[in-house]
Amino acid sequence: MEGACPTADFETGCVIVGAGPGGLMLGLLLARAGVDVTVVEKHEDFLRDFRGDTIHPSTLEVMHELELLDGLLQLPHTEAPRLHAEIGGKDVTIADFSHLPTRCRFIAFMPQWEFLDYVAGEAGRFPNFRLILQAAATELIEDGGRIAGVRAATADGTLTIRAALTVGADGRSSLVREKARLEVERFGSPRDVLWMKLSHRPDDPPYTMGHGGPRQGFVMVDSGTYWQCGYVVRKGTFDDVKAAGLDAFRTAVAAVSPLPPQRMQEIGSWDDVHLLSVRIDRLKRWWRPGLICIGDAAHAMSPIGGFGVNLAIQDAVAAANILSAPLRKGTLMDRHLAAVEARRSFPTRATQKLQLMMQRDRRKRDASKAEREGPPAFMRFIARWPVLARVAGRLVGIGFRPEHVREAAMVSRHQEPAVCRTKGARP
Repeated sequence: MEGACPTADFETGCVIVGAGPGGLMLGLLLARAGVDVTVVEKHEDFLRDFRGDTIHPSTLEVMHELELLDGLLQLPHTEAPRLHAEIGGKDVTIADFSHLPTRCRFIAFMPQWEFLDYVAGEAGRFPNFRLILQAAATELIEDGGRIAGVRAATADGTLTIRAALTVGADGRSSLVREKARLEVERFGSPRDVLWMKLSHRPDDPPYTMGHGGPRQGFVMVDSGTYWQCGYVVRKGTFDDVKAAGLDAFRTAVAAVSPLPPQRMQEIGSWDDVHLLSVRIDRLKRWWRPGLICIGDAAHAMSPIGGFGVNLAIQDAVAAANILSAPLRKGTLMDRHLAAVEARRSFPTRATQKLQLMMQRDRRKRDASKAEREGPPAFMRFIARWPVLARVAGRLVGIGFRPEHVREAAMVSRHQEPAVCRTKGARP
């Protein structure tokens, strides 16, 4: 149901900027642990295309630990116990999740807005959780060198929210990390991805996620009624692609897609093509007194492997495990924030290292040589030694350091979730 939005400044135990997977999961976990928590989100809803739609086995395990898995899997989704690629004209399993030591041995592909709506609804059942939509964070509040909350622009004016902890969960273009003046270490990426939708038909390839073409330059994800497709291009060349014309683009995509060429006519204009500027970076330090960043705000990931959403959720679980008690007791200290970073630093660095290794093989070769040599080395190894697909499945599905919910629920739930919506955020 709709909740009344605050029109006056207020205080909360923790304010989270960004209602993405990491921000909402952290809000749910903190509320569940008895912390007064507020999440602010600049958009009016979660309905945006071409966001991370992969829910990995590690995240599904977290949902099981929260007793929310059954409800989640009732939502529209497809399940992939394996990921596939076309290599040398053959369909090859490049990641096998069927032997993982988890309750769900598959990746679930679900529109992200469905997942976010579900998590927000469950969090909203706690009386100490507040989600404010159409509230765009504009600045941080500093008090004696410590971050003490945020100011957000709403249709009703500027809302000041003071908090013992401010969390930046506002993605790779994080305003929080910018305003906090946190230093970013950038690793770059030689590729961008152009996303588009193509219709899903009964005689299409029978896999839920695949990489097609001689250079694995095409990714397709089964979203039920349509394919979410990604075409890989060299970084910064989208304007050149557009200058060559839409027909040339359709022809190029058809050359690496396993779908019939006539299907490309569904790309009616450039409005149907969405640019994802790929980059890999991470903060040199994730926190400062009174503030911490998680998810893409702390470490932007490449879309390779779909790690971003699931790392954000793992960050949220670790943060809740470490921070819930001191937030509840009013004893939060810098060492608690440092402990979150220390806990999540290794899996972040290891995952980014893996992504950089996966793309480095192509970076060293020019396009013509890549065309002759075929797919990246790691895919050639898996094609040659299929047992490596299980190793890849574990790295993708579980990661380097999976987190588990340890903080017990402290308060009862409401009967119905409540969400605050303002009339619209000011620019």
